[in-house]
Amino acid sequence: MNKKAIIAVNSTVLNDEEDLISVVTPGDFCEIEDGFKVQYDETELSGMKGTKTTIIIRKDSFDLIREGTTETKMEFVKNKRTVSMYKTPYGVMDLEIDTIRLNIDVSEDGGSINTIYILEIGEQPALKTNLNIDIKVQ
Repeated sequence: MNKKAIIAVNSTVLNDEEDLISVVTPGDFCEIEDGFKVQYDETELSGMKGTKTTIIIRKDSFDLIREGTTETKMEFVKNKRTVSMYKTPYGVMDLEIDTIRLNIDVSEDGGSINTIYILEIGEQPALKTNLNIDIKVQ
């Protein structure tokens, strides 16, 4: 059963403390066979208006899936390097994600995800990023 939730996403590039992206948005939260699912619509603030974000949360990993004006499936698995495509209105890029730390504390009442990962986009310098996702069920 879907529950209404408030989703807070905070992303900080650790190479530059001033580079913080913070979004708080309403969304849906539900339990699925192997974990939990969160869905919300991106806004102009995130730069991805017209995109629906889905987060599939499992015990030891999560996927961040975007569909719409921006499309990707990013996989976060502790101590594992994953590769995905990131499609934007401006073109397609390869993403490499090396998940260094991953803490998942989510139950039917909501919870939080915290991960630190290295993000490589094409030939650009790698970015060490701290991502926090908080789910508050209404």
